[in-house]
Amino acid sequence: MKISDVKNIAVVGAGNMGHQIATLCAMKGYKTVCTDVKQEVLEKAESFVDNYLPGRVKKGKMTEEQAKQARDNIRFTQSLEDAAKDADYVIEAVIEVLDLKRKIFADLDNIAPEHAILATNSSFIVSSRIADVTKRPEKVCNLHFFNPALVMKLVEVVQGPHTSDETVEISMELCNSLEKVPVHLKKEVDGFLLNRIIRAIFNEAQWMLEMGVADVEDIDKACVYGAGHPMGPFRLNDLTGIDLAYTMAMENFKATGDFKDLPSPGVVEHYIKGEYGEKTGKGWYDYSDKK
Repeated sequence: MKISDVKNIAVVGAGNMGHQIATLCAMKGYKTVCTDVKQEVLEKAESFVDNYLPGRVKKGKMTEEQAKQARDNIRFTQSLEDAAKDADYVIEAVIEVLDLKRKIFADLDNIAPEHAILATNSSFIVSSRIADVTKRPEKVCNLHFFNPALVMKLVEVVQGPHTSDETVEISMELCNSLEKVPVHLKKEVDGFLLNRIIRAIFNEAQWMLEMGVADVEDIDKACVYGAGHPMGPFRLNDLTGIDLAYTMAMENFKATGDFKDLPSPGVVEHYIKGEYGEKTGKGWYDYSDKK
């Protein structure tokens, strides 16, 4: 199999990451099917596409013909079988729960063509914890996009001990065709590349907050105006989702048993209150007046 053989892409999960990845694939010429079990999530995803593409035209970023072609390239369905039966490449982008991902990959293995690559967008669950439910472990890898997927250039291609060089090569070339910047991780490591660095910064930021060294706003300002980061760790956490940070930490703790991997008291407090960040209107910051 070569990158030229990849014509049809299935994206499993139509949430924020999933529908952006699907939109990107459609814009770059791939026939794309996005699936989710929740109809309301699919409707929201389709509404996003119907607003995003005309917005790109209005800003002069693409022509009306290009927008029309991209819209024709993407469709949405609740049926996993409908989405994956003709796929050459599948990207799973559901919530970070291992058992759910394993169930989806087992189903995909039975549905998708034998040549299809099955990738997970997971930001911390390595594909070796999923690949064994399939009969094609050599075609399973992590393909980790960053949020927002339509904007962020970096994609981490993580090669597990089961992943073939061919799968890595095709995945890297797919990212290039999507005008992303792929980096190849030659072995699986907790947190992958960038998130390990970001996690270290966020953990230190939370420690300084809880010790009363500085408040959220000043810690973020220090990272932006001193270290040149595009946004501070707390603002970034609000963007990616405090619920995701909590789930990732708990899953990591289950795997390691190390108490230092537990979510911080501040993350736990926001999670219990349902304050997940921008998507709920409140997190480390208040977004109640943001449309």
